[in-house]
Amino acid sequence: MKLVVVGGVAGGLSFAARMRRLDESAEIVVFEKGPYPSFSNCGLPFYVGQEISARESLLLNTPQSLQAKLNLDVRVNHEVIDLDAEAKTVRVRGADGREFTEGYDKLILSPGAKAARPPIVGLDSLRVRTLRTVNDAQRIVDLAESARSALVIGGGFIGIEAAEALARRGINTTIVEGSAHVMPPLDLEMAHLVTGALRSLNITVIANTRVTQIRDFPAHVLVELSDGQCLETELIV
Repeated sequence: MKLVVVGGVAGGLSFAARMRRLDESAEIVVFEKGPYPSFSNCGLPFYVGQEISARESLLLNTPQSLQAKLNLDVRVNHEVIDLDAEAKTVRVRGADGREFTEGYDKLILSPGAKAARPPIVGLDSLRVRTLRTVNDAQRIVDLAESARSALVIGGGFIGIEAAEALARRGINTTIVEGSAHVMPPLDLEMAHLVTGALRSLNITVIANTRVTQIRDFPAHVLVELSDGQCLETELIV
């Protein structure tokens, strides 16, 4: 039996590893669009905040180690762009840009997700970064090397971790949260404790306010808020 797995990070590789334990003879091919087949998502903010100093420490496995340990054929920088369920084939674009067809007996789709990008004018600025992958974290680190100020849009779990990481680098950091308080799932009393902890790290919290527009300038961006404020910053997450 031949299994093709689309997506080679947490979900896809967990499935592939489990299937190998259940069937030692199956041919298992994993296509991963990005350059890393397995990495520590939870470690990304710690890399941004310099608590993890080496990017390599985020990487849990390589295609070579997965081949040696589990006999998995993991192909990074390979994007599945189409599938034919009737013919049981997928169309793949390889690292060199060439396309080819791969057959399968069973197909597992675990392509992951994308970071949410709210419909804000100017969000396409190069000073706006998301935090979801190792490359995302590296882009933030590259900008943070020279940044003196940063703004995080959203005060949920990821936003708070990103803000803390930037603050630990000595960057003047602000969180803008559209709800009445950070961590909207929490009740008000608990959220106040979180806000206090953030302020103890010199993180400014602006709640019940939304970013309405981002204007690009050569050395910074100007962020317009729904309450009328305009904030100048050099990095947005």
